[in-house]
Amino acid sequence: MRKEITSTQNTYIKELVQLKDKSRLRKKTQTFLIEGLREISLAILGEYRIETILVNTSIISEVVLQDLLNKASSTIEVIEISKDVYKKLALRESTEGILAVANTKNLSLNNLKFKNKNPLILVAEAPEKPGNIGALLRTADAAGIDAVLIANPKTDIYNPNIIRSSIGSVFTTAIAEGTTSEIITFLKENKITIYGAALTASVEYQTIDYTRASAIVVGTEATGLSNEWLQNTAQNIIIPMQGAIDSMNVSVSAAILIFEAVRQRILK
Repeated sequence: MRKEITSTQNTYIKELVQLKDKSRLRKKTQTFLIEGLREISLAILGEYRIETILVNTSIISEVVLQDLLNKASSTIEVIEISKDVYKKLALRESTEGILAVANTKNLSLNNLKFKNKNPLILVAEAPEKPGNIGALLRTADAAGIDAVLIANPKTDIYNPNIIRSSIGSVFTTAIAEGTTSEIITFLKENKITIYGAALTASVEYQTIDYTRASAIVVGTEATGLSNEWLQNTAQNIIIPMQGAIDSMNVSVSAAILIFEAVRQRILK
């Protein structure tokens, strides 16, 4: 018989609310909350360990739940929760009545494995806005690149808003974090050429050959790339602008650059 929780004052539910809201607790417990059927399915696909699934059976059907559980490689505890409890935990009203507690992964550079010997990598320096990070991860997933590296991270990658804005691609993308210095060293040791999106000393992005092992580095919209990156790029690249402004949203810029690299690789 499944456990059932109907009170929003339940101690475990209070802990999950804290887990949803507090990065420090996620890091301490090495767990995080996932909301939504698609997101949980992608977490399972990405080989995340799911500890517990919480369901409101008046929203999600038993058939859909069982289908999801069958995809998992290990047994998952299922707890039935009331609508009030579900609303307390969920960020979105439109999700399917299901949440999960999962274990985080070690995102160190040492754990990163490339699927190709000639990798294409996106590096984002100090991104803060969950929406931008989510969009970068969606681009990486859509383009099928080898990894996304976050330099000097300002936001916890398991922030529920990143999971939501990435539509779960945070689970299907190879991700690693480190300082700018650590990532530069890692790229150079692996003989990956560094191209920085920057206004200074740059050439138009489409003139570069990205068919070799390449890392495309983007900075924040406010400050761009740090001097440390600018001093270590093989070449800075720029997207020509036809209007009055000289920059675009970082996720849009990254998409243009990444898909040019993918285009070249397809044609090679």
